Amino acid sequence: MTQGAASPMIFDLRCHWCCGGSRTLEPARRSRMRRSVRFLIASLMCIGAATARSQPESDSPKYQEVFYTSGNLRIQAYLYKPDGDGPFSAVIYNHGTRDGRERAPTPFPHVGRMLTRAGYAVLVPERRGYGKSDGEIWWKEVGSDQSRLISRLQAETDDVLAGIDYLRGLPYVDTKRLAVMGWSFGGVVSMLAAARSAAFLAAVDQAGGALTWDGNSHMRSALIAAAEKSTIPTLFMVAKNDRTTASVTTLADVFKKRNIPHKLVIYEPFTPSQGGRAAPGHALFSSQGAGLWENDVIEFLGRYLR
Repeated sequence: MTQGAASPMIFDLRCHWCCGGSRTLEPARRSRMRRSVRFLIASLMCIGAATARSQPESDSPKYQEVFYTSGNLRIQAYLYKPDGDGPFSAVIYNHGTRDGRERAPTPFPHVGRMLTRAGYAVLVPERRGYGKSDGEIWWKEVGSDQSRLISRLQAETDDVLAGIDYLRGLPYVDTKRLAVMGWSFGGVVSMLAAARSAAFLAAVDQAGGALTWDGNSHMRSALIAAAEKSTIPTLFMVAKNDRTTASVTTLADVFKKRNIPHKLVIYEPFTPSQGGRAAPGHALFSSQGAGLWENDVIEFLGRYLR
């Protein structure tokens, strides 16, 4: 998932890990990889452009820029508060990647609006390497080693879990009623967080890993392992025309076999108004598609956080 205009030149330098490549490939496999690389570049560029252009500006909710520590790192975050004194249930919302625009501020006002309107406080962390947060940009750290992506996302999960401690210091937040939610890589991080912490009462996975599932066995293994460990009621969401639905449906199947409360929603094909030729369904969870899934999220969270 991207948040902003993508740079194909930058992505060319780091996309190898995503496509399951090696340094020496036979011609047929090299050709398949080139096609896969082009697909991912197009996906991220279109989704990024769609998200960047579609953020509403007229009635954007107010947020406070805050900072907290995660290990030895300083993490930036955006904090949304409903009207009133609380205490409010809270949701930690996790962003995805921003191809070439990792340092661009992205407060996700459409998420802040829908959740504060429903009475939830919202924390949107800029995980390490994003926004003003400390840390290396993810693709510089991961390089072409697919396995390093998971260790990186686990480290970013540390930043999410550190956000719980920050919320505990806010008098208007009831940290006994927390949920974690995220889109794309943010969905992956949300699943990892749900598997690692008992602090959450609910989780929402919006197309977590959909752009990398087919090309990265480490991603598949990590997400399945998280689903096999989590005991948190989870809402799984994906569009039929995302790059794959398997990253979500496979985890829902694991929950079903384990009798863990969950809901799977597979949306009809989505076409964003800007961009979206390669994996248009992935942009469903940008502000452009929010009206299609807002009620599902609010209903699910209300069931477990009220």
